[in-house]
Amino acid sequence: MDPKQFVRFGRKIVAVGRNYRAHAAELGNPVPTEPLLFLKPSSSYIEEGQAIKIPRQCHELHHEVELGVVIGKQCSHINEQSAMSYVGGYTLALDMTARDLQSAAKKAGHPWSVSKGYDTFCPVSRFISCAELPRPEDVTLWLDVNGERRQHGSTKDMIFTIPSLLTYISDIMTLEPGDVVLTGTPEGVSAVQEGARIQAGLEGVLKMEFAVEKQS
Repeated sequence: MDPKQFVRFGRKIVAVGRNYRAHAAELGNPVPTEPLLFLKPSSSYIEEGQAIKIPRQCHELHHEVELGVVIGKQCSHINEQSAMSYVGGYTLALDMTARDLQSAAKKAGHPWSVSKGYDTFCPVSRFISCAELPRPEDVTLWLDVNGERRQHGSTKDMIFTIPSLLTYISDIMTLEPGDVVLTGTPEGVSAVQEGARIQAGLEGVLKMEFAVEKQS
């Protein structure tokens, strides 16, 4: 499978929670000692030109900008030394989160799947080749809402590096071509309302924009 077609053919999105210390702190969460994983459905993907929809059940929708790693070839039980050879490319992604639903689920001891899995909850940029992003371990991510800067951080501040994440995940589940690993978000997550415009980017590489609408 051509990794450029990950939106159409990718089978899963593996997301990493609390991979930046400052983000864990802003939500009052402890810093993890090993990667904290959850899944988003591939049906949550949208691309530029499509809108993020606020579900009827959600009253507090948050943005989380993240570097996504697109898997280029199947990997299982790999080691850190070879991990980057399995990367097919990258994408910039928004892990949209129904924070009120997530908070209620966490309080009840329930999974987060509902709060992360609605349709339109994984907006992504175009595919980014490895040549375009030769140093993914040190790239700046940013996000604005209606022209106001909300998030700004660097992947160099990740707790768990891309090779360590791929190694950890591949010991649990096979990663297949077109799968995407969302590597976590820097601090600054906040709520967005109907009518907002979210702009996000990887410094020196690309930027993208999405409108926020209410689900009809």
